[in-house]
Amino acid sequence: MRRTKWGGLADGCFEPSGFFRVEQDDGVFWFVDPDGGRFLSKGVNNVQFAPDQIRGTDRTPYAEACLAKYGSRNEWRRAAAERLTGWDFNTLGCWSDEIVAGAGALPLATAPIVDLGASFWLHRHGQRFPDVFDAEFDNHIRQRAKDLCTPRRNAPELLGTFIDNELYWSPDWRGHDELLTTFLNFPPGRAGRVTAITALQQHYGEFAHFNVIWHTPVRSWEALHALETIAAPFVRAAPGGDYAVLEAEANRNPRRAAFAADCDAFAAVVADRYFELCTAAIKAADPNHLVLGARLGALPHDGVVAAAGRHLDVISFNCYGFDPSALLDAYAVTGKPCLITEFSFRGDDAGLPNSCGGGPRVATQADRAHAFERYVAAALIKPNLVGYHWFEHADQPAEGRFDGEDCNYGTVTIKDEVYPELTASMSRLNAAAESIHRKAVAARPAA
Repeated sequence: MRRTKWGGLADGCFEPSGFFRVEQDDGVFWFVDPDGGRFLSKGVNNVQFAPDQIRGTDRTPYAEACLAKYGSRNEWRRAAAERLTGWDFNTLGCWSDEIVAGAGALPLATAPIVDLGASFWLHRHGQRFPDVFDAEFDNHIRQRAKDLCTPRRNAPELLGTFIDNELYWSPDWRGHDELLTTFLNFPPGRAGRVTAITALQQHYGEFAHFNVIWHTPVRSWEALHALETIAAPFVRAAPGGDYAVLEAEANRNPRRAAFAADCDAFAAVVADRYFELCTAAIKAADPNHLVLGARLGALPHDGVVAAAGRHLDVISFNCYGFDPSALLDAYAVTGKPCLITEFSFRGDDAGLPNSCGGGPRVATQADRAHAFERYVAAALIKPNLVGYHWFEHADQPAEGRFDGEDCNYGTVTIKDEVYPELTASMSRLNAAAESIHRKAVAARPAA
């Protein structure tokens, strides 16, 4: 089958538009490349000459090795681009050097992240999530989108833009906080806290009715506004797996059911505002390209998923496990295409500690290769999949990067030596991906 220069299948199914877009064909989602090609985004994250410094130092071992090997950053870019397209990848994932996209004989699509919410959060100390009700939030994200997205608005190689990465939406591996309790514990007087308390007041009316559920030490709405810490009366598990069954059992307690309803209602409001404002900010700066979502780090509650589906062009999520099928099925309710934006497997034979970092550990590089094949094959038979991005291009330093991660995530070693078993499997699956995905319609339940 003939391919476009972007790597999409030139089968005449779609018309060219000059930019990437999403379409459905017989119930199966696809990206469509600028030349009208049937395209799945097969990407690698963090393709950089100097990706990771050793924690607490200014040393970047991968850059040192590549400078000795290639002599210059530009020669490394050419080699990296040729290597990626040689493995049938077609996309530079997040945190990559975008110059690499045009450094080889064939172009690579780009998929940058603009950190709209995270950049605002970093300017507001004491917040675990950006205060989307702050009067400055909309101004901040619009200016940031203007600065970062407007220069790319006419770029044909731009797959789309990611809003953020792994914001904290609900209980997950990072803790048991809810968005509601997160906002309730913003400093007194902050917009998000006021909004959260006001929502509870509107729902319950009388403070005594609220306090039957929440058991706070105060006796009025005014005192609640001033309370330093508002503790959650219950703890919920992270969504996913047997969550619905466990919640139904736990919520036989009417107090807990009321608390859960409070949390779900508020999370839905926050999510709707976040996705609506961020999507609008990016589209105002760049109306030509897709908004690729917020790279969800864990499955959030239903209201958050629904809000994402209302506003985004693509649902993006990170999935560190052996099989992404359950998450692809969970996000299928949005009716939107899905892009897996991080996954990886770490081999314990690589000489790295693998002591700090997410994702499964396997014994050997052959096991890594087999895990990649099983994971991607399982994803490709899902009709809502439009791509998958591997984390990441090069291994992390054995001494640990800025946050201590020290893992064998790379397609290449810290000395830029290729992992042959893994990359052979990547080449094989990448080349066959479109053929496998075209059969996804047969895997759907009959209507």
